[in-house]
Amino acid sequence: MTGSDIKKTPLNRAHREAGARMVAFSGWDMPVQYTGVIDEHLAVRTRAGLFDVSHMGEVSVVGRESLDFLQHVTCNDVSRLSPGRIQYSGLTTPEGTFVDDLLVYKQREDDYLLVINAGNTPKDVEWLRYHAKGYDLRLEDVSDQWCQIALQGPRAQTILEGLTPAGLSSMKYYSFVQDTVSGVPCVVSRTGYTGEDGFEIYGPTASAETLWYAILGAGAPHGLVPAGLAARDTLRLEAKMALYGNDIDDTTTVLEADLAWIMKIEKGDFLGRDALVRQKAEGLNRTLVGFETEGRAIARHGHKALSDGKEVGTVTSGTFAPFLKKNIGLAYLPIALTRPGSRFTIDIRGRSEPAVVVPTPFYTRAR
Repeated sequence: MTGSDIKKTPLNRAHREAGARMVAFSGWDMPVQYTGVIDEHLAVRTRAGLFDVSHMGEVSVVGRESLDFLQHVTCNDVSRLSPGRIQYSGLTTPEGTFVDDLLVYKQREDDYLLVINAGNTPKDVEWLRYHAKGYDLRLEDVSDQWCQIALQGPRAQTILEGLTPAGLSSMKYYSFVQDTVSGVPCVVSRTGYTGEDGFEIYGPTASAETLWYAILGAGAPHGLVPAGLAARDTLRLEAKMALYGNDIDDTTTVLEADLAWIMKIEKGDFLGRDALVRQKAEGLNRTLVGFETEGRAIARHGHKALSDGKEVGTVTSGTFAPFLKKNIGLAYLPIALTRPGSRFTIDIRGRSEPAVVVPTPFYTRAR
């Protein structure tokens, strides 16, 4: 991809003027860090961080048969949503694997907003349009109309309260309201990808800088810092939140990914249901687990997991966890090795490093 092909969020200028280190990510020019991943990670855990996630995709699904359609293409039960509530789910293949993971926002009856991964947006939209044939609905890629800013951390509510009349204190996790932020009409949702309390703010693309600078200004007395993709990745891994392309993809089933809680077999037929029912009945051969390495070496995506010298699995994500001060990761391992306390080794640059399976999530915030 050439420099002229790469996409830019409406906050690109703000990142560059702030001195962020920019990298190409899923076809976008994105800030990987500002002052450093550890500083930004710890700020989110103890104060607050602000992320530009405007590269994410948004798809509007509106119409008389929108619920029936979403019940068919996602594995969670969309009928459980009431207006103003959000659901984490998966777009599943007939094999029960992932086209993508996503958030489903129910705005009104027969009116939904889907939030999908940036690198998957063209593929997802094509998939959705193909399966929408025959349904009475309108499906539109509205990604270019939205900016998305994530305010995350224990001080997020205090910071945002001064900018919006929305009743943030009464908002439940995975709920949203439509209100103004710094005078800009927005969708404000109590969601995030860090394991902390926080909000994701969706506003008109043209108002991105207005929102960004208003939130940074309101947050400055509370220790708010801008944060990049590197900290977002270490934060989500501490919280064991899956990353598409690493931990889940079209080769991993919902059950193997340890995401059975988003699979609602009882709702009726959906893409992949038969395969997942069959896999559940027959039993899993592998599943995604958390581990810690016992030495100083950090396991990374693609490293091989070994038992008795034989390859038995693959590391999907790995990092040094700044808040926990441990080397952690996720790996697909055979069922016999998935119990906490099970030991195995990881081939890290030709050396076998000892690792142990541990309970997840690695980090859970105090409530």
